Amino acid sequence: MSDTPKNETQAPEEAAVAETPPSPAAEPPADAEEGWKPPRSRGRIVLFGSLILIGALAILYAWGLPPFRPASQTTDNAYVRGQTTIIAPQVGGYVTEVLVQDFERVKAGQLLARIDDRIYRQRVAQGTASIAAQAASLDNSAQSLRSAEAQVQLQDAAIVSAKAQLARAQADMRRVNELVDAGSVSLRERDQTLAALRQAEAAVRQAEAQRAIAAQQVRSVGVGRSGLEAGVANAKAQRGLADIDLENTVIRAPRDGRLSEVTVRVGQLVSPGTQLMYLVPQRHWVVANFKEAQTANIRIGQPATLRVDALGGAKLKGHVESVAPAAGSEFSVIKPDTGSGNFVKVPQRIAVRIRIDAGQKLAERLGPGMSVVATVRTGAE
Repeated sequence: MSDTPKNETQAPEEAAVAETPPSPAAEPPADAEEGWKPPRSRGRIVLFGSLILIGALAILYAWGLPPFRPASQTTDNAYVRGQTTIIAPQVGGYVTEVLVQDFERVKAGQLLARIDDRIYRQRVAQGTASIAAQAASLDNSAQSLRSAEAQVQLQDAAIVSAKAQLARAQADMRRVNELVDAGSVSLRERDQTLAALRQAEAAVRQAEAQRAIAAQQVRSVGVGRSGLEAGVANAKAQRGLADIDLENTVIRAPRDGRLSEVTVRVGQLVSPGTQLMYLVPQRHWVVANFKEAQTANIRIGQPATLRVDALGGAKLKGHVESVAPAAGSEFSVIKPDTGSGNFVKVPQRIAVRIRIDAGQKLAERLGPGMSVVATVRTGAE
């Protein structure tokens, strides 16, 4: 009986104890609630941080990004250039045939167009006839020269004969003089012999004069022959010009390349110098116009990067080939006058020619006049 009240008195006390909040000292540690963590090592942190930094620097160096970007100069005032050829006739006439189309690729010597050649063929025939006429005159001159030379030989013989007659007349005169002194011949016979002597002397002088005339005739024929030879040469030259004109009625491609728009039409009357089409060659380069301050460290052989707008900004590689010897203003038709009025310093542009490296497939799509953003790595030698 005594135990029951005791137990009853203890139960309220235990309930009170159970309802009493636990003390802070009895709470579990916070680490136990968050979970277990491994002990940290400062050496490992430094190692992993160094590896990450080295990797980042390697990527920056490989891509040429700051702080490893080399010194460079960039300009968007750059264009693709090429030796575009103007196709124009050297003779006039009506176009009879056009054998190519717009933007067609052609080879050197390929036929492009024809011009009516009937007039030029007749001129060739006319030149041939003129050569024949001059050659015939030259042949006649040769015959005349031979005839003149024969006349000289004839006059030489006449001189010899006249001199022989003179010698006989002189001998007769000596004998007559002796006979006159002896009284065997009359004065009349002596006078006749003397007349014969004078006649023989005159015959010699006449033969010599005829010989001189024949010699001058030879010279005259020779001079005339030189003129006829010049006439033959002139006729051949005229025939050569006619041949050239005839050949120029056929218009051919002077080199390999691609054509521009073909503006000539069949039946069109063209004159020498009329622009029929353009021929764009395969070889191109870039002319970049840098400000003069940018060219201080640009040297021949430095690498360059070329971004072409027409290729969607694709990059091509090249190298500096040459630098203009003067600013662009020096080559302009109207030069700026800086010696009068208010002076404002304007940075000048200096052209830099950049060679496009071979072996780049995209380079085949380049054309003169395309815009380029050129960057020259001035830090690379």
